[in-house]
Amino acid sequence: MARAQHDYDDIPGTFVFDAERSRQGYGINMFCMSLMKDENRKAFKANEAEYLKKFKLTPAQTDAILKRDYNRMLELGGNIYFTAKLGATDGHSFRHLAAVMTGSTQDDYAAMMLKGGRSVEGNRSKSGKYGKPTKKASAKSAKSKSSKKRK
Repeated sequence: MARAQHDYDDIPGTFVFDAERSRQGYGINMFCMSLMKDENRKAFKANEAEYLKKFKLTPAQTDAILKRDYNRMLELGGNIYFTAKLGATDGHSFRHLAAVMTGSTQDDYAAMMLKGGRSVEGNRSKSGKYGKPTKKASAKSAKSKSSKKRK
């Protein structure tokens, strides 16, 4: 069954974790949560493919886990906080995972975040539907900011 389209699917660089993705990713997320127990981490590391058979995963989900394709896991319903448990099992920090997921180095990712994150320019929408704000919207924003300063 195809996923219903939502306005927020146009946000670049992310997959919104909604109720539909939650249902879709139940198996991924339960697998990741199982890694909170030491015995499960050991069993998984001993034979990853065999361990994954305990969970209701699609072939695409299993492939994404085995390849450590975190962006694909999120697309297939994984929750970022649950999938981070897989990264931790592999000895990686969340910063490492975020860098991998954004195609940057850990230092470049940290520097970007310390500067306030990604620029909104060029990152408003995948479709281009939401380009630069209109002059009217920009004027409203400027007026709103100046009125806040006066208060």
